[in-house]
Amino acid sequence: MIGFVVVSHSEPLAEAAVDLALQMVHGEQPPVKIAAGAAGGFGTDAAAIAGAIDALADSEGVVVLTDLGSATLSSELALDLRESSQPVRISTGPFVEGATAGIVRAATGGTLEEVVADADSALRAKQPDAGGAPTAPATDPAPEQKDTAPSAEHAVIERALLNPMGIHSRPAAVLVKEAGRFDATIEISDVTTGKGPVKAKSMVGMLSLGTAKDHVVRVEATGPDAAEAVAAFDALILEGFGELDD
Repeated sequence: MIGFVVVSHSEPLAEAAVDLALQMVHGEQPPVKIAAGAAGGFGTDAAAIAGAIDALADSEGVVVLTDLGSATLSSELALDLRESSQPVRISTGPFVEGATAGIVRAATGGTLEEVVADADSALRAKQPDAGGAPTAPATDPAPEQKDTAPSAEHAVIERALLNPMGIHSRPAAVLVKEAGRFDATIEISDVTTGKGPVKAKSMVGMLSLGTAKDHVVRVEATGPDAAEAVAAFDALILEGFGELDD
């Protein structure tokens, strides 16, 4: 699994960012090391960052997340000081959003490049048109469900979201984890707005859709486990991701 080194000028800030990210992980958590503060104060220490990277020598790769520009400079110096040889990437993404997106993707077994890509693009979820150019909503109400008979390699459903806040951070993290269970390529679109499709293994991609309550989403899967994957996603949607009132 991919590991993380979180580099911040402030140890409390780093701890809070890691705590938030790990709240989104269901199941095994990626290894995370914090290299924050300098001499017990404010700043960054290249030697401490190198030590944190070396502590993750058994991981498949390491993503370094930084809060400010000088933290990035310290991290670059740390690459020259470290003793371990596993591949390391310094993310250019936002500190909090990048940590959350990257750690969630790593928990699904994402490769180093996949994890870095999600961390680097994490701000995309805050951009209004990130999920694709929206189209005008249909005049007639969209159907709550539209099922397409699955084949061995392909399955599709369309289902209206029931939970009050739609696909926000927690449901997105649940869907990412679920997507990792299946041998299938799973994509999600917002039929109501016309945004998508995005990969279900990308938390950033799903958040970029801005999918709200009562929006109809299309879940499409291709691969050996397509039918099982779509059925599992359908069940999560019907359960409101555990957010429905009794």
